[in-house]
Amino acid sequence: MRPQDSIDQPSTAVGTSSPRCYLVTGVLRPSSIATAVTRHALADGARVILTAPATTTALTEAQARRLGLTDPVMQWDAADPTSGAALANHLAELGITRLDGVLHAVAHTDMRLLGTLLPASLDDGLVERASNLERAFTISVASLASLAAGLRHLLKPGSSLLTLTFDSRHVHPGYGWMGPLKASLEATVRGLAVELGPAGVQVNALSLGPLRTPAAQAIPGFDQLAEAWSEHAALSWDPAQPEAAARTALALLAGALPATTGQVLCCDGGGGLTTR
Repeated sequence: MRPQDSIDQPSTAVGTSSPRCYLVTGVLRPSSIATAVTRHALADGARVILTAPATTTALTEAQARRLGLTDPVMQWDAADPTSGAALANHLAELGITRLDGVLHAVAHTDMRLLGTLLPASLDDGLVERASNLERAFTISVASLASLAAGLRHLLKPGSSLLTLTFDSRHVHPGYGWMGPLKASLEATVRGLAVELGPAGVQVNALSLGPLRTPAAQAIPGFDQLAEAWSEHAALSWDPAQPEAAARTALALLAGALPATTGQVLCCDGGGGLTTR
């Protein structure tokens, strides 16, 4: 039997002696999308392991305590391509042999790469901008592949790798280089879906409507974008409520769509259906 023939029969299930085990990145504050996903996963009886780079471990540990997690926060740095292998070793020390779902919820760009793609002038630090863009690509895009590489032996038939994106079909004023970076992330999802498919692993991206997280608030014109999105959404969309996003993400992590991979699924209230 091929691995993908059994993807609708994961080895763990809520209510059994072996609850699902998820790895979640990006839990920094109560308003983080990853925090909401973790909260819903715990309510479903799952075991959740959080990760953080050394620079923000204290913030993640504070959220772990608030959520009632007992497992230690694992070190993983999206800027370090070798960090995934070290993370796998730490997980092995916890006795984890399988991850049912992995949420990649990290992105970063220098503030000067937001706003517009073109610099204000040719004297506007072009070399520095190029260096910042390379770092932004490593953290926001390439880290998905490096994380998958490090955890590959823990991703078994029925496992799900999920990342978060934002509407890349339109140009949004103020989003700057994050638009092309998210488009690159979505292309990476398709490539990984092909490469991990034979092992029965799903890889998808979840495109969310604008949510008021600390990172989003740094985007120039975010409030206007969120207001327009809510106004044009076919369904209601509240930028202050991440619950729909969390529930949708958890459904994908749990394998609720067992034959869906390499896709960008939308959870945005239908706000991305029309141009503004």
